[in-house]
Amino acid sequence: MSTKSAPARPAPRLYLATPVVDDPARLVAGLPGLLAATDIAAVLLRLKETDQRGMITRVKTIAPVVQAAGSALLLDGHVELVARGGADGAHLGGIDALEEALPSLKPDRIAGVGRLITRHDSMIAGERGADYVLFGEPDPAGKRPSPEAIAERLSWWAELFEPPCIGYAASRDEVSEFVTAGADFVLVDDLVWADQRGPAAALSDLDQAMRQAYATASKAAKAAQG
Repeated sequence: MSTKSAPARPAPRLYLATPVVDDPARLVAGLPGLLAATDIAAVLLRLKETDQRGMITRVKTIAPVVQAAGSALLLDGHVELVARGGADGAHLGGIDALEEALPSLKPDRIAGVGRLITRHDSMIAGERGADYVLFGEPDPAGKRPSPEAIAERLSWWAELFEPPCIGYAASRDEVSEFVTAGADFVLVDDLVWADQRGPAAALSDLDQAMRQAYATASKAAKAAQG
């Protein structure tokens, strides 16, 4: 696994996870506007469990909408549906799931991974060929590390390793904190969909927070270099 040799980093981008999708009609109606108004690198599609044909139909309905906006569509698990539904890749939970999925995803599709408990797990994921590592997402019981611990892990990874790192943010402050720490992307979900102002306003606000944090961090980095 290669290490980062240059201090400069591109501006981080948002990674939007959907609610659990059963009927895609409402999501499809709103996504074009959201993707046009805010820079969203990728959409993580969470599918309600049902028969494979039904899930494939949902993926085929949503994928063109996301991809037409220049974003990637990843499935939350369900590796077997990626190619059949026309998605760009999958997000896997843990090293075992990543290793099982890699033969069917590589080299043409994205294989991202989360549920990386230790630094060692993270390094193994990078060595195995993960396209990104995600830190800070809730576990099945809804628990997650502290924002400080997530930021520390992001900073460690960003300084040493080449694959992009993503921070899962549950608040606007966390978005800023994780960008400052070195996240290449920030994953958001309920922070957007549960916002009383609506998802468009929420995304615009988070994008602004991200840009401000990046500008401040870049300025500080230049000052430190003399």
